[in-house]
Amino acid sequence: MRAVVFVGPSVPPETVRQMVDGRAEVLPPVRRGDIHALYRDGAAKPTHIGVIDGQFFQGLSISPKEILAVMDDHGAKVYGAASIGALRAAELHTWGMTGIGEIFEMYRDGRVDGDDEVAITYDEDTLRPLCEPMVNMRVAFDAARERGIVSADVAERAVEAAKALYFPDRTYRRVLDELAGTIPAGDHARLAAFLEGEEAPDAKRADGIALLERMLADASSSAS
Repeated sequence: MRAVVFVGPSVPPETVRQMVDGRAEVLPPVRRGDIHALYRDGAAKPTHIGVIDGQFFQGLSISPKEILAVMDDHGAKVYGAASIGALRAAELHTWGMTGIGEIFEMYRDGRVDGDDEVAITYDEDTLRPLCEPMVNMRVAFDAARERGIVSADVAERAVEAAKALYFPDRTYRRVLDELAGTIPAGDHARLAAFLEGEEAPDAKRADGIALLERMLADASSSAS
């Protein structure tokens, strides 16, 4: 068995290292051609491939055809979650790609569409995200509504304010600035405290971790 995962800013590198613990190769965000290259290097052919992060605007993104090819030609089991992995899994789950997590379900069910929902900018050296993905914001604002922190109307306004921003400019602080004076001060303060605290969900991180858990478990089971 050979397991490989393409991951970057969605899951902190230290978390990935601890979870993988030598059981899979950790590669940077996937670009077009990277998966095919795994089958040309003369090493053992990957049997399990996880796609979490990938390039959108920095370079050519991985295509659905590439994923179909490694599944059909090499029998690889390919998983997608969190970012471009979720987007591609929503396109290919009926052809055998395994989609995992809430963001995959959002794309699959048509609740979101478009690359900008998961697109972010990040530091190339540290992989630290420099903005917040739209899908994370949607999930966080909905969580604030469900917990009674803000009303449904305020949560909807927050989503609209975030969506109106160009994706590199999307941060919680910027959205809160846009909302200042347009929603009740109490709602603004409560929402700010929630987003800055430990309880605000990070959908990309959660889904990326779920993919790692599933892929590693499947690879271990196949090897035994």
